[in-house]
Amino acid sequence: MSDELQRFKAEFFKALAHPLRIRILEELSEHEELSVNEIQTKLNSEGSAVSQQLSILRNRNIVSGRKEGTSVYYSLKDPMIKDLLQVAKAIFNNHLIDSISMLKAIRKD
Repeated sequence: MSDELQRFKAEFFKALAHPLRIRILEELSEHEELSVNEIQTKLNSEGSAVSQQLSILRNRNIVSGRKEGTSVYYSLKDPMIKDLLQVAKAIFNNHLIDSISMLKAIRKD
C-alpha cells in the first residue's frame, strides 16, 4: 500500500475522531439532509461548535453543503459513511460483548 494512500486514510479517520463530528454524521445518516439549525437542535449543541465541526467535515469532503436563502443544508458526501458508522457500531458492540463475557468469567472465580 502506498504511503499516500495510508496518509489519506489517516487523515480521513482523524476527521472522524471527534464525538460531535460522529454525532453529526449519525444524524445525517438518518436524514437525507439537515440544516445547521436542525443539527444544532437534534444535538442540543451550540451553533459555533456545530459549525466548526461541519467545517472540518466539509473540508475533508465527508459532508457537502448547499445554501438555500439564509440556511445551509448538509448531507453525507458518500452514502457509504452510513455503512462505516454501522460497522464501527458493530465492532464496538463486539468489544462490549467480550468485556461482559470476561466480567462474568471473573465473577465466577
